[in-house]
Amino acid sequence: MIKTLLRFLVPLLLIAAPLTAQDKTGCDSSRWYCVSGLNTGLPQPSTLINRDTPRAAIESLIAAAREDAWAEAAHLLDLSGIPEAQQPAAGPELARQLETVISRKTVIDWDIILDRPDGLDARASSDQAMAGEPRKSLLLWTLELDHRPVAIRLNRIKPDDGAAVWVFSRQTVGNIPALFARFGPGRFEKMLPDALKEDAAFGFKWWEVLGLPLLLALSAGAGWLVWKGTGWAARKVSHQVVTDTLLSVRGPASIGSATLVALAIGSYAFVFSGQISTILPPLAWLGLAGSGLWLAINSVEAVLDRLTSFDETDLTQRQEDHKRTMATRLAAARRAFVVAAVLIGGGIFLSQSNIFQNLGFTILGTAGALTLILGFAARRVLGNIIASLQIALNQSAKIGDRIVYNDYLCHVERINFTYVQLRDWDGTRLIVPVEEFISTPFENWTMKEPKMLRIIKLKCAHNADVDALREAFDDIVSKLDKDELGDPEDAKVRVAGQDVFGKDVWFALPCADPNTSWDAACKAREMIIAAGNRIAEERGIDIFPEVRPAEAA
Repeated sequence: MIKTLLRFLVPLLLIAAPLTAQDKTGCDSSRWYCVSGLNTGLPQPSTLINRDTPRAAIESLIAAAREDAWAEAAHLLDLSGIPEAQQPAAGPELARQLETVISRKTVIDWDIILDRPDGLDARASSDQAMAGEPRKSLLLWTLELDHRPVAIRLNRIKPDDGAAVWVFSRQTVGNIPALFARFGPGRFEKMLPDALKEDAAFGFKWWEVLGLPLLLALSAGAGWLVWKGTGWAARKVSHQVVTDTLLSVRGPASIGSATLVALAIGSYAFVFSGQISTILPPLAWLGLAGSGLWLAINSVEAVLDRLTSFDETDLTQRQEDHKRTMATRLAAARRAFVVAAVLIGGGIFLSQSNIFQNLGFTILGTAGALTLILGFAARRVLGNIIASLQIALNQSAKIGDRIVYNDYLCHVERINFTYVQLRDWDGTRLIVPVEEFISTPFENWTMKEPKMLRIIKLKCAHNADVDALREAFDDIVSKLDKDELGDPEDAKVRVAGQDVFGKDVWFALPCADPNTSWDAACKAREMIIAAGNRIAEERGIDIFPEVRPAEAA
């Protein structure tokens, strides 16, 4: 038994012994990156350079830049990808180029640059992947280079013969020349006098203080020229569709031209410092995307207005049901197009700018928080937009329909994004929020079949001669306008109720057009009352009850 046990234990001990020795003499790769040597081609760093924490490393880079101590700043880079013999010459130049890129394209957020040797973020929530864990690599910024994101990172590296230090990663160092070529001083900036390249205030150069107002003036001038040019072209052309299209695109074309000039100059001709470059390009992209979508929307609407104009058509007429449906669907299509355009423009803006990373908006930069804030701010607007699309799709109320809404007899005049515009019978307009409109029951007199029965309700005396009233009503129906009436056979007189004051007599008037049914019912009511009084005088009987106001109350 003992021999068998030893046969298994001895091999395990032989295997475990080297592993134990490796743990004692090896490197803890969970806390730092282990290398045999770091920047062996450079002399020892001076006290100006502190690489113990991520924040100390960034502060050392800033301090070295102020004193032009680029040879010392080279110790902040992982130069393991450069031969030892070339490190003394290449290191200072790479450090200078990196500091230029950082100062021009980023804004330092000291809250995310930790001041702990282990890089542990004590403020991180328990939901985060690295909560409570030491860090050996920190992502500081992300820049766009050749249509791909390039990271600027700090890594914690421990050489065999030294302590662990924080330096810019080997991958970041490898990208420095390309980043400097893209975001460093351009050809025009190099031609400026040295006096304009001196520091002015708040981290700006003198050429930036003078150049930013000039850039805004050039952008405004470009927009003004496009505005005047499109206006001149609109006056010269003879075709009305082209004229309307040019006038509709004049505004977005002007804004697009201005933002395009600002984007081209601010991104390629002159690269401004981080305070400007992290704001100007995203705003320019936003203006460019917004003006482009505005241009497309106005162009489409101008063409649709000319091709599908209903200005000379009375959509309230019963024979225009097809055009009412078309007008409602076109309105829905326009709203859907605008919503899609806004979403596309927002996507272009977010994809073309890394403003959230480089400005350090750690809360707003998260998609969940941003969506929550925008959704909460625009919940009513979005709800009304969706409700307006719902009306257009289910056809519960079309443009031109005759409806009764909250005792208002009106036509549906417009279905906008956030409200429905109703035209009352007396010409006044009733503005109703879309959400309220779809949540309130209403009568649609035009829906499905425009023919309808208008019920005229009259209170008559108990001994009123209903047959005489029926004959009088038939005679009245024959005298009304035939175009306004439906089938005369549908005309009816019914006693619908009775109380102490008399009986309720209903006169059903068949109407062909909901737009004229109210007027026809008013005329018929007037003639019925006159006929009732005439019958009462001729036959000596009561047609309408004699009730004192106090009794009626």
